[in-house]
Amino acid sequence: MTGAPRRTPILKGVVRYNAMIMLVILFVVSSLMSSAFLSSGNLFNLLRQLTPMLLVSLGMLLVINTGGIDLSVGSIAAAGGLLLPMILPMMPTQGALGLLIAVMGAIALGALFGAMNGVLVTLFGLAPFIVTLALMTVARGFTFMMSNGQPVPLPDDMVASDILNAFGSGSIGGINVPWPVLLGAVLIGVFYFVMTRTTFGRMVIATGSNETAVRLAGISEKKYKFLVYVISGAMSSLAGIVYTSRTGVGVPVTGIGLELDAIAACVIGGALLSGGRGTVINTVIGVLVLGLIGNVMNLLSVPVYPQQIIKGSIIIFAVLMQRLGQRA
Repeated sequence: MTGAPRRTPILKGVVRYNAMIMLVILFVVSSLMSSAFLSSGNLFNLLRQLTPMLLVSLGMLLVINTGGIDLSVGSIAAAGGLLLPMILPMMPTQGALGLLIAVMGAIALGALFGAMNGVLVTLFGLAPFIVTLALMTVARGFTFMMSNGQPVPLPDDMVASDILNAFGSGSIGGINVPWPVLLGAVLIGVFYFVMTRTTFGRMVIATGSNETAVRLAGISEKKYKFLVYVISGAMSSLAGIVYTSRTGVGVPVTGIGLELDAIAACVIGGALLSGGRGTVINTVIGVLVLGLIGNVMNLLSVPVYPQQIIKGSIIIFAVLMQRLGQRA
């Protein structure tokens, strides 16, 4: 009996910081397994690869914090990433302005898919799981129809294509930080500010914590639930654009399984699928944990399929840690 109180704070600390503990362990293991791991080139390359997942996870975090789920993010990423090279030749100007218009158009497509999710969830009261599962199929089918199932490369001999390629594969001169990593860092700052310093962020958390109380307070919880799906769709499309900028081609199969990785990142970071608890910083940690898991597995030459088993096991572990935290 006398030992229990001493163990409780330790247990709470382990539960509270389990994502950070996993990140540190994976970081140390990766460092020991490869001397090249700690090189700036390798670390920045890893972060560049994780940027699309990060963007989708930030949007997914908002949805999960309202008590919802979005299974359509991978398909929306494919649609946005494929639409961009298709509409670039149609732009009135072929330079940076044309690229900006095309990017905004691709992001708008993602926001439109997100709005469809939001309307069906809020206006018609349908279950988010079913709605987004259906939209996942619709968006993927739309993507295959747009491209006839074929990859669509960025147009040749266009300034806009050169700019996009430079963004995806280039780095900021002097400090060698990849442009996608900088974009991810900026959006982390934006989402952190929104979630911690704005009414919108507080209402998103409140909606997931106690939707009835928000409604009785005279606040339209449906507005916030609708907006988070729109944001999630826009962020997914932006992730698809980042994919296209890296590879130089839009592919209709882009983003398959991305929704599971995004959900996993949020859950590993401590977000509750019932809503009301989830932070930007912890979600970023969850993304890094998943990235380092893949890195460690690659260093061990573990095939892709066993990696999925390990990811699933870690998700179960994260959920069990959350349950222990609630009981502690």
